[in-house]
Amino acid sequence: MELKVINIQGQETGRKVTLDDQIFGIEPNDHSIYLDVKQYMANKRQGTHKSKERAEIKGSTRKIKKQKGTGTARAGSIKSPIFRGGGTIFGPRPRNYSFKLNKKVKQLARKSALSYKAKEEGILVLEDFSFESPKTREMLVIKDNLKIADKKSLFVLPVENKNIYLSSRNLQDVSVITASDINTYQILNAKTLVILEGSLKKIEEVFKIKDTE
Repeated sequence: MELKVINIQGQETGRKVTLDDQIFGIEPNDHSIYLDVKQYMANKRQGTHKSKERAEIKGSTRKIKKQKGTGTARAGSIKSPIFRGGGTIFGPRPRNYSFKLNKKVKQLARKSALSYKAKEEGILVLEDFSFESPKTREMLVIKDNLKIADKKSLFVLPVENKNIYLSSRNLQDVSVITASDINTYQILNAKTLVILEGSLKKIEEVFKIKDTE
């Protein structure tokens, strides 16, 4: 699959790049995408939720009424879960939600997500650029020039660029990531994938290296 390279003014540069069919042209595997996104979301969970059980509630342990003759159920403590202010029954406890996922499944999921984007024509190849200083306005101008001002977009950089990252940090519909850190969730969460020209080679290197592991 061939794509035209455009510059930050939204104009064609006259160059074309060929996307690797082994990365951008495979038959997508939906189940691997589901597993990879599930792991990504699970890893973001803090898991610090906690409710107090009856042993942790502050209160008297005095027997609040006599055992028999009241006509109601027996009760031994005000901390019982059946009373207001008592302990919680089977409440949440701190836990780790992360789980293991095989490397080959994760690689297949990323390739599947990239293939979906290629089929939907949701990939733009942008000429490499940089900013002299962080300016959000310049990033907005680039989005307007690329005609993606109203679309959620993901910019894929070959290496970390602090000025580009800071320029996009205040924009809710713009995310920036390096080619080595690209993940399934962010690919699918963006309407348009803006890949810098130098990132294509990095993406190919990352996938080929991990395929041989």
